[in-house]
Amino acid sequence: MMRELLAKAVNEGLVTPTGLTAHGRGEAFDYLLGERTIAPAKEQARVAAALLLTSEKPVISTNGNSTVLAPKEIIELSEISGARMEVNLFHPSLERVGKLVSLLEDNGAEGVLGLNLDAVIPGMDHNRANCESRGIYAADTVLVLLEDGDRTEALKRMGKTLIAVDLNPLSRTAKESHIPIIDNVIRALPNITGFVREMKNYPRSELMKIVDEFNPKSSLELTVNEISICLRNNFKSD
Repeated sequence: MMRELLAKAVNEGLVTPTGLTAHGRGEAFDYLLGERTIAPAKEQARVAAALLLTSEKPVISTNGNSTVLAPKEIIELSEISGARMEVNLFHPSLERVGKLVSLLEDNGAEGVLGLNLDAVIPGMDHNRANCESRGIYAADTVLVLLEDGDRTEALKRMGKTLIAVDLNPLSRTAKESHIPIIDNVIRALPNITGFVREMKNYPRSELMKIVDEFNPKSSLELTVNEISICLRNNFKSD
């Protein structure tokens, strides 16, 4: 269903053909996870929720694939967490950004950013550096959905705290982000939203403790171990 949705989105000018390649790569890693949210990813989502609740200017950075696959989930998380939404593309055009902004608006979103690219992320030499001064550029925390590694590194150098949803635990994006969430975006976003709902009345000190005690390297190691267990279980002889 996801493949068909993205293929249709390519024909409609919402997603580029390279987006299909990226989805296929992620799909392969999802098979290794058993196409489910594993225990480390649940904890990663919980920590991400705590961070969003303690951030002053959180922003959700969404690209073509994630916007097409999970528009309602992005909007719901934005509404409950107070994070702004910004469409940001590797292969941008005002027409395509406009279509993705309209898709979010058609699903009930308001105030989606991405059409007024008036700021530049330092240290990048391609179009992905362009962003909005009211959004990603001013954010203290950025939740990046299906992100490329060099932009993750550039945002980190700017001093931003990065939450990244990425199915590949070995990617630069996963390894460079402060909170990697190794899960499919269609599962990760509802999980984060659920934890935001659960913890929104927690004292700030308790939320900060959850964030401060999180170790991204250890979490990724647990993720890889879970993948190994899944593979062994699938190939056990009776």
